[in-house]
Amino acid sequence: MFFSVPLSLPLTDDRTCRPPSRYEGSAHSSHGYFVIFLGLVLSAVDIAAFFARLYAFLRNNPTFSFKLFWNRVVLGREPHDSPHGYTGLVADDPEEYDEIKPLHPQRSPVQGSRPAITVETQDLDGDAWSNEASRTRVHRSAYSTASDRTVVAIDSPRGFRHSDETLRDSVPPPSHSLPKPFLGRLIATAYATLERALVFAAFGMVLTGIVVYTGGCRNNYINGCLAHLIKGGIFWCYGLFTFARFLGSHSEMGWAWNISPIGNTISAEFVESTVIFLYGISNTWMERFGAHPGDPYTTKQVQHISIAVMFWFAGLVGMAMESRRIRNWLAASSISALEPAFSGNVSEPPSYRGSFNPFPALVIGVTGAAMSAHTQTYLFQVQIHQLWGWLLLGFSVLRCLTYFFLWLDPPRSVFPSRPPTEALGSFFLACGGLMFMFSTEEVTLAAMRRGRDDMMMFLNVAVAITCLAFCWTLCVVAFNGWLRHRRSRR
Repeated sequence: MFFSVPLSLPLTDDRTCRPPSRYEGSAHSSHGYFVIFLGLVLSAVDIAAFFARLYAFLRNNPTFSFKLFWNRVVLGREPHDSPHGYTGLVADDPEEYDEIKPLHPQRSPVQGSRPAITVETQDLDGDAWSNEASRTRVHRSAYSTASDRTVVAIDSPRGFRHSDETLRDSVPPPSHSLPKPFLGRLIATAYATLERALVFAAFGMVLTGIVVYTGGCRNNYINGCLAHLIKGGIFWCYGLFTFARFLGSHSEMGWAWNISPIGNTISAEFVESTVIFLYGISNTWMERFGAHPGDPYTTKQVQHISIAVMFWFAGLVGMAMESRRIRNWLAASSISALEPAFSGNVSEPPSYRGSFNPFPALVIGVTGAAMSAHTQTYLFQVQIHQLWGWLLLGFSVLRCLTYFFLWLDPPRSVFPSRPPTEALGSFFLACGGLMFMFSTEEVTLAAMRRGRDDMMMFLNVAVAITCLAFCWTLCVVAFNGWLRHRRSRR
């Protein structure tokens, strides 16, 4: 951002320095200035918070201490914050935690015919996943993350439930800090969302910049160009995000095929299903853009609309499967069949430690298989559609293999499990999305006119760009982890 702002200032003053516009009336420039403005606003918020902490530090500390200055002002750490990144992580449970007592043993049952709350635990092997936790100073508590199979009666109230309100298997350690007010949490959520949205906005600006610079996507090509760039861009970003998850990004939420160390969180499969649902429900009506009222549906429109409807309802089913409340409803018939004396002592299967939702992979796999058989005018166009269709299908198969192996051995650690099938699947998905964008009609026709209609060339270019993007993703995730590691050591 700090490089793009000074470079863009001369272009706003001297119009003679600008390259010739090949797309009159485009909104690329205005959108670019908006993205820069949004980045400046977020940076201003960070700078203002820094100076606010600096003012409070100088006011409350008459004597200067560099370590205290670094922790309070630079890192923004409160005095009661823990200096360790994995608080509550233990290698072995002490003997007194072998049998955990109920959280609320004196609470009366909700109904007279039902027993009081009963808590059972199924201890996991702490040595199997502790790794280097024994080398780190840790704080032990009764909420040990190694003893993480807590089961509560089905009639317990919402506030005292763990197993019926989460798909995760660990009990988070108790928080010693007071909960933030609703307004503070809302502002923090909005800020984090805007920060992450800048990445996708920048990617969108790159795509529109290429279109404006080349002067493509005009007249009859605009709808097909939008479809290929938007859908291919989604698969591209999805592949990079999946690779970041494989590296360990968002592992604190349990998105790296691990146990969430912070407790109840939204699963990554729920986010995937939500994106698929939103894409389907919006794209269903967009396939008729450019058609006049009363025009019959063409074969291509029926093909694309049916795929969008599949996204719509398959995403809805995937969201329902990730809903903890709906999962409880689906299990109510088996619970109700038990005698009241045993209804409070039901343990969940080990597979509940993870999310095994096949619908996102099913949707992408069916899309790839269908688009690999998509009818085109020229043979080269058919071949390039087959290529990226097979790549998407390969991601679907590899994601199913991930679920298969994790079903046999569900996650038992808070550390990222890094299944190798996800590394391969994310590469197939990102490369398939890039090939999707390469398969626009204008690009394929231009390649055929110039004698560049070579499948190996297109595939190698897509693979090279994907490898470069994966290297960049690795650097970003590693740099983020390095910063967190340095912060936890201070």
